Amino acid sequence: MAIEVGSQAPDFELNDQHGQSVRLADFRGRKAVLLVFYPFAFTGVCTGELGEVQRELDGLQNEDVQVLGLSCDSQFGQRVFADREGLGFPLLADFWPHGAVARAYGVLDEERGCPLRGSFVIDRAGTVRWSVVNGLPDARDVREYLKALASL
Repeated sequence: MAIEVGSQAPDFELNDQHGQSVRLADFRGRKAVLLVFYPFAFTGVCTGELGEVQRELDGLQNEDVQVLGLSCDSQFGQRVFADREGLGFPLLADFWPHGAVARAYGVLDEERGCPLRGSFVIDRAGTVRWSVVNGLPDARDVREYLKALASL
């Protein structure tokens, strides 16, 4: 079960597609975070969803909000995926220990070894303010992200 709205977001430190370390705690007091878990790079629904995030990036990511994508793919796979799809936000590799961050957020599909389609809006204090969790085949609606962020 996914962590609940109102809960403190579990902290993490992962590498992005460029090998840079990203810590959730580094945004505390500075920016809200839209954390978008996706099952696998290079798959149809994931590519479509992250493409929608990229198309709406000006409304999603700014001086007040940081978008972070996250899957269990390796940082090297994330790099090729981000470059191929023209994604201009960090893609984090929850590769090892495999799925540890997805598990902490309650969105790891243990049988398949990948995250469900979980998204979390985390405020500047590190509190989860909004979330949605969809099954593997069910794409999320980027307009819901915009609404959730507007309510902060």
